[in-house]
Amino acid sequence: MNVHVVKTVPIEFKQVVDAYQKVRHGGKAAGIDGESWNDFDKKLQNNLYVIWNRLASGSYFPSSVRETEILKKDGNMRKLGIPTLRDRVAQEVVKKYMEQRIEPIFHNSSYGYRPVRSARQAIDEVKKNCKTTDWVIDLDISKFFDEISHELMLKAVEHVIEDKWVSMYVKRWLEMKIVNKQGEETDRGGRGTPQGGVISPLLANLYLHFSLDKWLEKNYEHVRFVRYADDMVLHCESKQEAEDLLEAIKQRLATVELRLNEQKTQIVYCRDYRRTTAHSKVQFGFLGFSFRPRKSQSKHDKHASYMAFTAEISKENQQKITAAIKTGVNWRNTQQEIVDIADKLNSRLRGWINYFGLYGKRELRQTLLRLERRLLKWTMKKHKITSVKEAVRKLSMIKTEHPGMFYHWQKRYC
Repeated sequence: MNVHVVKTVPIEFKQVVDAYQKVRHGGKAAGIDGESWNDFDKKLQNNLYVIWNRLASGSYFPSSVRETEILKKDGNMRKLGIPTLRDRVAQEVVKKYMEQRIEPIFHNSSYGYRPVRSARQAIDEVKKNCKTTDWVIDLDISKFFDEISHELMLKAVEHVIEDKWVSMYVKRWLEMKIVNKQGEETDRGGRGTPQGGVISPLLANLYLHFSLDKWLEKNYEHVRFVRYADDMVLHCESKQEAEDLLEAIKQRLATVELRLNEQKTQIVYCRDYRRTTAHSKVQFGFLGFSFRPRKSQSKHDKHASYMAFTAEISKENQQKITAAIKTGVNWRNTQQEIVDIADKLNSRLRGWINYFGLYGKRELRQTLLRLERRLLKWTMKKHKITSVKEAVRKLSMIKTEHPGMFYHWQKRYC
């Protein structure tokens, strides 16, 4: 297997190996060919060589994507396009190549799916901006991933990367056909990039970089904003400024073939103890958190409280956690030990607490108390205890002897 042959496209075999190692730890869902990672790994070197050989010679053509649907928080369905494992590896190769060249041009207020950037940083910035500006535009773009113009997308790629082969592969991925649950194959008609594709978030960032980020920087330099992929919050000094800016954004989106979601986009007043103007909308959501007025404890007087505009876990995510606790364990099984329950839930508990525990722990703590109640009921059944007080003592004794058994015990969320 000669991996040192000079090819038309400057891609090395090592880049393919690195890409495989990156996506191997990601999603496990198979594409339309039904190939699993276990299947792929049986002839790993040969499969990676084939991907490299085709990519480096310019002869790589992706398969169609398998369409699937997931439930959105508003009750509607979001369509995802699942590429084959081989296409994921190939996309990661080109994505990495592009990322190294265009990452430095992205706006400092763009946080989504970027190296050394995180949702936490985005939330921090929104929280900080809400303290200093009174009004927020909670912006929602209608069906963004479905409506991206292929023509404008390719113009953006060609503008930032001169390599013709990059545009060639991006074009092929944009034009991948879709296979629905009935096995029917359709094309995209020059619009959209599949959510689920490895390269899609980078392309989305590039599209919105030119569509909104640079446009705002040029025309509204004083306006602070935070964008995480297509989730965007803009901070304004007055209601009038917010209304004028929102109308300008609406017109700007039309020029780049996108549309505002009028029902979800809103102007919000960041009401707190200093801001007393009457306004019907004083709450918005961002990255799983709900920003709204809440009573907060004074740092200077433990008996005093004040109204602050702060972030806490959203009700939708409280409900998701409650559902995950309910289904994540077979609570009827009294043959299992409590440590088995901890093993099943701890990775999720760690994720919830490390993310949603960043701000406003009160509502997260209330949500995790539902786990305590389930543990209490399970303890009563397991040990055939009829008294709630006795069950509480039993569970408290276990907690004292093994304080680190559950992650929320470690972090004192109960």
